[in-house]
Amino acid sequence: MRSASVTRKTAETDIAVTVGLDGTGRYDMATGIGFFDHMLDQLARHSLIDMTVTCTGDRHIDDHHSVEDCGIALGQALAKALGDKRGIRRYGQCALPMDDTLVTVALDLSGRPFMVWNVAMTAPKIGTFDTELVREFFQAFSTHAGMTLHVDLLRGVNSHHIAEAAFKALARALRQAVEPDPRSDALPSTKGAL
Repeated sequence: MRSASVTRKTAETDIAVTVGLDGTGRYDMATGIGFFDHMLDQLARHSLIDMTVTCTGDRHIDDHHSVEDCGIALGQALAKALGDKRGIRRYGQCALPMDDTLVTVALDLSGRPFMVWNVAMTAPKIGTFDTELVREFFQAFSTHAGMTLHVDLLRGVNSHHIAEAAFKALARALRQAVEPDPRSDALPSTKGAL
């Protein structure tokens, strides 16, 4: 089973994550941020990547460090679990509808981090969660996973739906990209390395 664990301890956060790429989408999230845990649950469930995340952070300041650092740790764990990326599909994409919302995600596990974020939230908060932190998570995750990531909101009114559709679309695209290619166990690159 392709799996990895990462711990990250700074003056701002103390995080432990595990990922299992060949799982069934089991999850156990404990960041202390209810809406963020809900989004991470979606990421695990819809990618079929088993994930556990525990985070103690300086939430007396705000949720920023916890959300961003969880993205860093999860990205590092994904990269570690993928190893040399031999035999994976590498690319994934998803157009995901959720009620009023339609979000597309396209990604490449290229080893070259780059993110395009074309998502405008319609409200500054979802409950007590700052909606700008959705982008912060995606940026940290894609950078530390070595992923080229394009996220586009085609339409949407409700910020909860927009955020959730983005996490689910990321999950479905990631599921495609990490899956073993049944036709080849070669490295999916003419460069000889990813």
